[in-house]
Amino acid sequence: MKISLSIVVCMVAMLLTGCTPLLLTPADFSWPIEVALKPDAKGTVQESRYKVSFNVKALLFDELQDSVSVTKHTLHLLRDQAGYYFMTAKGFKHVYVFGQGDGALRLEKKILISEKGLEAPAFNQKVPFVHLINENNEHGVPVVLSKDGIIEGGKK
Repeated sequence: MKISLSIVVCMVAMLLTGCTPLLLTPADFSWPIEVALKPDAKGTVQESRYKVSFNVKALLFDELQDSVSVTKHTLHLLRDQAGYYFMTAKGFKHVYVFGQGDGALRLEKKILISEKGLEAPAFNQKVPFVHLINENNEHGVPVVLSKDGIIEGGKK
């Protein structure tokens, strides 16, 4: 039985067309304002407006080497236009950038902001970037962030 080359090419083209994912663009995943979340005794934070919850014990241990006194920390969280989560808290030296994993948040980048630790961090959405404002920041200039780190020119 002979199959012509054109039939094989058509079959392969149909197969490849069926595998192409459907993309709906543009999409904006950003939150208009940050949320401040207080962990419960088990280390879980929940935000009902955006339907997100996760455990922060590993994050607190990574940053502060303490995963026991979780309820004394308030995490500041903002989601950017591309869907990345930016997190920090008072006393943190870093901003953590997380992407979505399979039922988890996956660390994408750990951005050093201050060796002394942040005094009063707050995030603002300035599409396509995230601005981090810290109470004791030099001249009140925000640190401009992307999922890849600090944007030059926007550094303290």
